[in-house]
Amino acid sequence: MTIKVGDKLPEATFMTMSADGPKPTTTAEFFGGKKVALFAVPGAYTPTCSKTHMPGFVGRADDLTKKGYTVACTSVNDAFVLAQWAKDSGATGKIAMLADGSADFAKKIGLEIDLTARGLGVRSKRYAMAVENGVVKVLNIEESPGSVDKSSADTMCSMIDRSL
Repeated sequence: MTIKVGDKLPEATFMTMSADGPKPTTTAEFFGGKKVALFAVPGAYTPTCSKTHMPGFVGRADDLTKKGYTVACTSVNDAFVLAQWAKDSGATGKIAMLADGSADFAKKIGLEIDLTARGLGVRSKRYAMAVENGVVKVLNIEESPGSVDKSSADTMCSMIDRSL
């Protein structure tokens, strides 16, 4: 079943990159007691993710931070890939990278997509959500992996302004 507005995020573990290497962090640890603007991409370094989705959030990260949000990105990639992608895209220090290497989180929230036919395996659908203390307040899911309209940083910022 797909997660919806009002639902609490399920318990899952992401890998994040620390100075000492990959480190696990749970949804309770990362989302507990704060507001998070989370966006998900099907894959780091893929064309739409690198040319449109990530740059939009890098460009609007300060706006979201001023509204009290931590900005985070999740993808079905490992922590090493996401750390390098953050560096290459200018996201380091602005956007927390949450590696969902086995798609466990994507599956638990019902937002996985099987891209095996394209040689990508099971990935995350493209979406953006505003989460407050672990509860989903805004959720925008794209119909196709190549679209960045509902899940864009601009859309997220305008929805946060209207609804929260």
